[in-house]
Amino acid sequence: MELLNNQYVIDGVPLQDLIEKYDSPLYVYETAKMEKQYKQLVNSFKSSRVKVYYACKALSNINVMRFFCKLGAGLDAVSIQEVMLGLEAGYEPADIIYTPNCVSLEEINLAVKKGVRINIDNISILEQFGHEHGNNVPVWIRINPHIMAGGHQKISTGHIDSKFGISIYQMPHVQRVIETNNMLVEGLHMHTGSDILDVEVFMQGIEILLDTAKGFPDLECIDIGSGFKVAYREGDNYTDIEAFGHSLSERFKDFCTDYGKDLILAFEPGKFLVSEAGYFLAKVNVVKQTTSTMFAGLDTGMNHFIRPMFYDAYHQILNVSNPSGKLRIYTVVGYICETDTFGWNRKISEISEGDVLVFKNTGAYCFSMSSNYNSRYRPAEVLIHNKKDYLIRKRENIEDLTRNQVILDNVL
Repeated sequence: MELLNNQYVIDGVPLQDLIEKYDSPLYVYETAKMEKQYKQLVNSFKSSRVKVYYACKALSNINVMRFFCKLGAGLDAVSIQEVMLGLEAGYEPADIIYTPNCVSLEEINLAVKKGVRINIDNISILEQFGHEHGNNVPVWIRINPHIMAGGHQKISTGHIDSKFGISIYQMPHVQRVIETNNMLVEGLHMHTGSDILDVEVFMQGIEILLDTAKGFPDLECIDIGSGFKVAYREGDNYTDIEAFGHSLSERFKDFCTDYGKDLILAFEPGKFLVSEAGYFLAKVNVVKQTTSTMFAGLDTGMNHFIRPMFYDAYHQILNVSNPSGKLRIYTVVGYICETDTFGWNRKISEISEGDVLVFKNTGAYCFSMSSNYNSRYRPAEVLIHNKKDYLIRKRENIEDLTRNQVILDNVL
């Protein structure tokens, strides 16, 4: 997004025009930024056989999934529903990794029938899966390296108290299950958290992963997950992908030589690919001054954009309607019947009722975590591709809220 002729534009499309065309609130995504992020990651690991699997839980619109498919990405799915969406988006089953957590064997068997790759993260399911499928269905295994990493407790997934993955200290048990059931393990996987800044944290986990991989002779792929940090503030730090690529490529090349096979190095980025490509637009319903605070109240709430309340996430807020106005201090809030605050004491160009505000870095975990709380409709989604705007999800209406409800006409 850039400021041209006193207008904020995305790939040549003015944000104000989008609100006038599609109404408010509105999710907007930019494919040019998605492609830039994807190519940066792939090009940083040119010396390795790299496969990027888009973690679609971040943003599961089928059009976005199709875009990454055409770029050459695979798909990281965490539910059978994401698997089905991925297949509908055009992914080949072999290009989908299914990595569920705490699901039933029945759901996993549905994924088996779809032909996708199965990644198992607990010994109980591994044992049940082995009893049923033996070596007829190859598996991947997700380990827990016992590393505390990530920008927030709620997005740290590789520590000792995490529900994710099989502990590295349980590998002898895993080996017994595999040998007893004659199972074929083709991939080894980990994911330690999100918003990880320090490359050394990644390298620490990778050393554990590579050391564990020595006990699995039939591997085809080592998958290190993701968690790369993006910049949320002006001048914010972010993961140095190029430096990481240099460090990891050399280490991985040496490992493959020792292992005796040229393995695939896989990543599963979600936020890294789509966060900075997303913008969330909303109108100001009311400017309200209390004894201590100046509030800007919007036509949206945490039902559409929960990250600030759920993860204490910071998102830059700009005034689309008055980009060059005098800076004033506002607390930006939503219209939900609960304290839903997007940002405290922010310096924003002077706001008037009816102005349009934009939140940056909202491509990841915004629509995908939205809800109908307070019986509010979920907004539309728009894609900016090659300097044109396209509606990719309609705004909800009352029929969407009542469609699956069963009215007891003869009872109540």
